Amino acid sequence: MANLQSIKQKFGVIGSSPALDHALATAVRVANTDLTVLINGQSGVGKEVFSSIIHSLSPRKHSKFIAINCGAIPAGTINSELFGHEKGAFTGASTERKGYFETVDGGTIFLDEIGEMPLDTQAFLLRILEAGEFFRVGSSKVLKTDVRVVAATNVDLEKRVQNGKFREDLFYRLSTVPIKVPSLRERREDISILFRKFAADFADKYRTSTVRLDEKATLLLEGYPWPGNIRELKNLAEQLSVMSEEKIVNAEMLVQLMPKILNRNLPAIRRNGDSSDNLQEREILYKLLFDMKNDLNDLKSLVFELINNNDLSVPDIRSLRQLQQGDTSRKNYPTQMADLQNQEDFYPAPAERNEPIYNPDAPIIIENPTDRSYDRMEVIEDNLSLEDMEKDLITRALKKHKGRRKDAAAELGISERTLYRKIKHYELD
Repeated sequence: MANLQSIKQKFGVIGSSPALDHALATAVRVANTDLTVLINGQSGVGKEVFSSIIHSLSPRKHSKFIAINCGAIPAGTINSELFGHEKGAFTGASTERKGYFETVDGGTIFLDEIGEMPLDTQAFLLRILEAGEFFRVGSSKVLKTDVRVVAATNVDLEKRVQNGKFREDLFYRLSTVPIKVPSLRERREDISILFRKFAADFADKYRTSTVRLDEKATLLLEGYPWPGNIRELKNLAEQLSVMSEEKIVNAEMLVQLMPKILNRNLPAIRRNGDSSDNLQEREILYKLLFDMKNDLNDLKSLVFELINNNDLSVPDIRSLRQLQQGDTSRKNYPTQMADLQNQEDFYPAPAERNEPIYNPDAPIIIENPTDRSYDRMEVIEDNLSLEDMEKDLITRALKKHKGRRKDAAAELGISERTLYRKIKHYELD
């Protein structure tokens, strides 16, 4: 990448991170064309440097180049600044004036903070990009211009399109070739190099000694998130060059000058939606909790109905806890029943409900004398004869193994000769 290295030296680009090299390589590739370029990146990452690189390496390098901050021009005068106006077009327009698109004809215009451009100005810009035509304010005469547009933004234009604050057709027209300039936190390997460069430039300018950082101070710099990006790092280098009495800056001195460098932004869930989305989610959550409460009340009603319809007797919570703790002796039941009878605040007394006193030996469902839907079952005693049981087991083993006596004897755990003798004894042939 010798070509990239020479371009870095020519335009003062410091760093060797892969993300920076990729953005620079894209700018070099698109420079020889007239395609519109959209540079994306946070504030302070050096987007204007990339626009200068694109213009300087393009066939338009001998023509004019102008950088315009769309967010710094008032909405009422931006059309006049960009496209010009006729005499008397508005109050104060005493003479006609050429706009930037007319004066930079044949050159390159860098529109920074393009996301702040008003919607009506966006429509005029779209016509220039598509047909190279525009009108002065207060004029109906169509003018022609041949200008290459390089735009830049530090906001998400797609979200602004969704919110109706940026034209969708203009967005796709601008982003023919997008370039993503990495933030300083995305190229931490370049932080110490940039600091040394800024400190050396300050020392050369004011003829002082260059400040340097020790190892721990360098680690603090590389761990800081740098919301102000390169601008913030340059300011810190200049502050240390002025305020530091020692030329070797350690971590303690760095923290004294910049206490927030110890702040760490841990990963957290961040909602970018508006407050209306949060309110909708809150309403859904409240509705879910309300439905759960209703289901719980229905379940309680169902349980109480089952208790009443089946004449169930429910022990109190203290007796259940005693049972869980292992106190299950019969001598404690009178005490438990006394506690149960005292729980009149939640359950009525058994006498008031015409129910028998709780008996642990009683069945869970007590038969209703008036309802004979379920009669008692007849209990049949099992045959306990050892000979009958032995005969039955031998019969089942033979059946299971389809008469193979060797397998049946192994299944029963006896010898094959013993099995032959018992078959003959029980007359199973």
